[in-house]
Amino acid sequence: MQNLPYPDPTREKLLDAALPLVVFDGWGPETFAASVSDSGVSPDLAAVACPRGATDLAVAYHKRGDRALVAAYAAADTAEMTFRDKVTLAVWLRLQAVEREVVRRGMTLFSLPHLAPEGARLLWETSDVIWTAVGDSSDDVNWYTKRATLSGVFGATVLFWLGDDSAEFVDTQAFLERRIADVMQVEKVKAQMKGNRLASAALMVPNFFLSKIKAPAGVRRCDVPGTQAARAGVAQKGAVQ
Repeated sequence: MQNLPYPDPTREKLLDAALPLVVFDGWGPETFAASVSDSGVSPDLAAVACPRGATDLAVAYHKRGDRALVAAYAAADTAEMTFRDKVTLAVWLRLQAVEREVVRRGMTLFSLPHLAPEGARLLWETSDVIWTAVGDSSDDVNWYTKRATLSGVFGATVLFWLGDDSAEFVDTQAFLERRIADVMQVEKVKAQMKGNRLASAALMVPNFFLSKIKAPAGVRRCDVPGTQAARAGVAQKGAVQ
């Protein structure tokens, strides 16, 4: 199972206190103030853990969903699944890991102009978590294209899910399966082009430059300082001690 950075315990405590209020009040200053009061965390310590207040709690909730996805996927029986089914399952488990109304409030928050870039970053990180969970081993330009494509699929699926009133969200499941099928069709076309001599010749120059693009250095290595894997390893080591 992949290792994600260990969450800050103070921030998690504040988040637990804030969640019952978010549905009614959103991720705003009032919610953060109430979470500080209800959690018993001192205002000074809360300011250190969450310098941006409720915004940091909203980010923490998103990352909590990523961790829940990793745990749920690791516990699932995926041995006989196709790669397509694995990705579909991972996206579905990610949706099940969160509360819809809390996510709705988060979408409102991260649609604000000054927070939209962070919302996009969180979406990318979730896509990376999903691809890593299903065993993606790409280390070239495909590392980026897979995550960019899945970010679009995941974002569209979340929006559909927020407005879905079907029983057990069966319409969302069908929507997700169609989007994943579209992605797989693109991959099929790419594979066909590689096997076509004329297409290969025409794309020789762009493919040469694309071949020079590599995944971020140390993306899967625990011995490279500053990488997600290294931070997770240090955090978990500290937690055990």
